[in-house]
This record gives sequence, structure tokens and C-alpha cells, in this order.
Amino acid sequence: MTTFVVDASVVIKWVIQETGTSEALSLLDGNALIAPDLILVECANILWKKVRRKELSAVEAHFGARLIEGSDLQLREMLPILNASLELAIELDHPAYDCIYLALALKENLRFVTADESLIRKLRQSSDKRLRDMAVSLSELA
Repeated sequence: MTTFVVDASVVIKWVIQETGTSEALSLLDGNALIAPDLILVECANILWKKVRRKELSAVEAHFGARLIEGSDLQLREMLPILNASLELAIELDHPAYDCIYLALALKENLRFVTADESLIRKLRQSSDKRLRDMAVSLSELA
């Protein structure tokens, strides 16, 4: 069993059919998946946006939220990695709410899976070998 840190761009694909859904779902098979507890708010916000844009009904959004609640996703508290996420945000010039996932992956010495290709590019261009090596694009799992 492999353990990965995953972000909202991956988890939301468990409940919404979009590009990368099959790769995101494949992570559920035989892997342990962890994320900072921020992921719940991020996923709720994505579902809300989809309702607002009329891409989902409210019923569908609530069903998606229940599926995420019932998943085996292991949550970690954000407070112990807050400063590390800020440090990464400044270093990478990237939003801190994305960097909280990176800080968790570094703390737990795990690979980080995301569908955020701009973040993957930044990590691959980093002078820090740890950041370059930890990133896995969801599309690479295909």
C-alpha cells in the first residue's frame, strides 16, 4: 500500500465526472490517501460553485459532499504545518492554500498528487530537489 497526499483537485474528481476522474478513482484502490482538513472546505466550495453555475443541482452537490465524507480520506490538522505552508507559498510564489498540501507531504515524507498543472510546473522548476521529486501530476497516473 502506498500513501499519498492528495488535494481538492483530485478528490473532487471522485464525485464529479471530468477529465482525470478515472485516474483519481484509481488512487482509491489499494492506497492510503491523506490531506489537510482544509480539503473539506475546498471541496464544498467547488461543489457550491458548480451549483451556482448550474453544472450540478443542489441535491447532486449534497450527494457529492456525503460521498467525500464517507471516503477513507485521512485528514490532518493544518495548524502544525501553517508556517511551513507560508514559507512554501513565498518561495514558490503560489497560494498558501495549495502549499498546505505540499507542507503536509514534506512533513510526512510522502508524494503529493494534484491535477493542478500550474503547481506541478512550479514544483518541477524549483531549485529544491525535494519539491521536484515529491510532485505527481494526476495525468501521469494514466
